[in-house]
Amino acid sequence: MTTPDPVARRRWLALSAIRLAGMGGAMLGMILASRATTTGPRVLGIALVISALLMIAVVPAGLAHRWRSRTP
Repeated sequence: MTTPDPVARRRWLALSAIRLAGMGGAMLGMILASRATTTGPRVLGIALVISALLMIAVVPAGLAHRWRSRTP
């Protein structure tokens, strides 16, 4: 059974939007960490970069696996 074209397009756009949001968060974290003068904002920026990179790696793969499986 094949997925209808509009559903596949929406899913592809969702995966792309998640990846773009993760990249934006990682860039924001890098900017925050590089311009910080104290330890608090620097740690926050590093944590933001790490969480954004994990989001880029884990969320699209999990969604693709869920959409590929036959059970809801």
